[in-house]
Amino acid sequence: MKLKFKHPRLTFLVVVLLAFLTVGLTGYSLNQNARYQIKENRVALSDTQIKQNLDTKLITTRQDAQKSATATYKAAAESNQYTLANPYVKVNPYGSSPLSALVTFKSSTAEKVTYTVVGKTSKTSITNTVKGGYTKIHQVPIVGLYADYNNTVKITATTKDGTTRTKTLKLKTGALPKYIKNATITTKNVNKSKMAIGKNKLTIINRTTKQPFAIDADGAVRWYDTNYSQHTIEQWSNGHIMILSKKNQSSNVYNDLIETDYLGRVYKEYGFANKTSSSDGGTETTVIHHDLVELPNHNFLATVSDGSKYKEDTLIEVSHKTGKIVKVIDLKKILPKSMWANFKKGSDGKIDWLHNNAVDYDKTDHSIVLSSRNQDLILKLDYQTGHIKWLYSGKKKSSWPKAYRKYVLTPTKGTIVPGGQHGLYLLNNNGQGSANSENFMLYDNNIDVTNGNKKTSGKYSQAVAYHVDTKKMTITSTWSYGKSLGKANFTSVIGYAEKQSNGNVLIDFGYKNGGQQSNIIEVTKSGQQVFNATMKNASSKAYAYRAYRVPFYSSAYTFDATK
Repeated sequence: MKLKFKHPRLTFLVVVLLAFLTVGLTGYSLNQNARYQIKENRVALSDTQIKQNLDTKLITTRQDAQKSATATYKAAAESNQYTLANPYVKVNPYGSSPLSALVTFKSSTAEKVTYTVVGKTSKTSITNTVKGGYTKIHQVPIVGLYADYNNTVKITATTKDGTTRTKTLKLKTGALPKYIKNATITTKNVNKSKMAIGKNKLTIINRTTKQPFAIDADGAVRWYDTNYSQHTIEQWSNGHIMILSKKNQSSNVYNDLIETDYLGRVYKEYGFANKTSSSDGGTETTVIHHDLVELPNHNFLATVSDGSKYKEDTLIEVSHKTGKIVKVIDLKKILPKSMWANFKKGSDGKIDWLHNNAVDYDKTDHSIVLSSRNQDLILKLDYQTGHIKWLYSGKKKSSWPKAYRKYVLTPTKGTIVPGGQHGLYLLNNNGQGSANSENFMLYDNNIDVTNGNKKTSGKYSQAVAYHVDTKKMTITSTWSYGKSLGKANFTSVIGYAEKQSNGNVLIDFGYKNGGQQSNIIEVTKSGQQVFNATMKNASSKAYAYRAYRVPFYSSAYTFDATK
């Protein structure tokens, strides 16, 4: 039966309405999740407003302050007066890395330079070869000195025909500052032959506040930065490190992101958020919370608050060239409104419904994986579109809105349900894997915040490895460690687990005993402890948010004061 309309204007309106419905239904069939998001989440801020709120920009405060020092080191590198026998030496060259040094000299023939900071015990020496091959100008960035000690550093210069020359230097350093000295480190169960330390790896203690530092296999401090940092220390592909810091050490706000190196030279600075505030008097708040990752284009992707009454539920991609936000992902536009619309405010007046504390970029299928502590949820999104690929939590599939159910992973028998988890990141993320088979690791605090395991909540915390089969839409926990340690190592907040190149896993039980201790354990695949370090008396909010085992420094790193 055909419908007939006598009034032409009415006919036009009906045609428009039918066209609108056709387009809408087509869009729904193509991506019902996207349509659900648009329909449900109208109160979310626009991307433009978020960009204005966060006010990202490049700044040059620290770089400008370092110009004079860099000019001095440039002049030393270009001078003919410094030789291997009589080199230019500067301990703590930029004033913020007291356990580092710069050694500069020239040679008459092209040579390759290697140095060793001699350790106090076996397997604690740090050896690096200076990048650049055989040259006549040598700028040697030395890291890994001991504090309050007359360090022995051996520099070896080798010609192409194998001829070697060696110079032994004595480098004196000062005492540790109180917030590191008082954070006493004790070790046990140390098996250096089974640890993943190589020739130059240390364990970075990435603290919630105060100075970050790194320890060797004995637990001795071998590097620290005088800049206070919060949550974020990441090593970039060029060997630089990204540290979230602040200009004023007495401030509670960390809104300076610094691209620096282990010598303390600052290469780039990003400033954030002079327009965001909390409801407790309009004070500025920290924008970046918990994590950031380098993207293939060298921009960075950070977990942030968007400047609204909601916090820690947004991600931004920031251009490394301009310092401007080029992409916004607001999880309020992706996850059901029922999750965030009625969530209670915290003591700071903010609504922390998601508490996104980890992000990693999947090079295989150009997606991101995320961890939400306050929903006990892990999820994967297509990075370009923001569309959900999969979800997993203790929340039953039937409890999700219908549009989301097809994305909910089904756990195989015995699979661990995460609770309040931290530090989710992908394993074997080299861009060569299969998008249908994914492996990742996280630190399961095992606290039931909203959708965790109520039966085991609070009894222990653990590192967990998972496998996702995206064809079958199943998830399986394939390895875990921590349950045997019981309640003594339960941590209600923070923590990290990192798989090492030799298969060991380094686990940070960062908030042990209510934050009185941070316990960092390295275990083999079979669960044998090969390193166990405890940090005590770390002062308020200075526990180990994460612990990383990283090279000091990577083969990609180069120092050049002439550039």
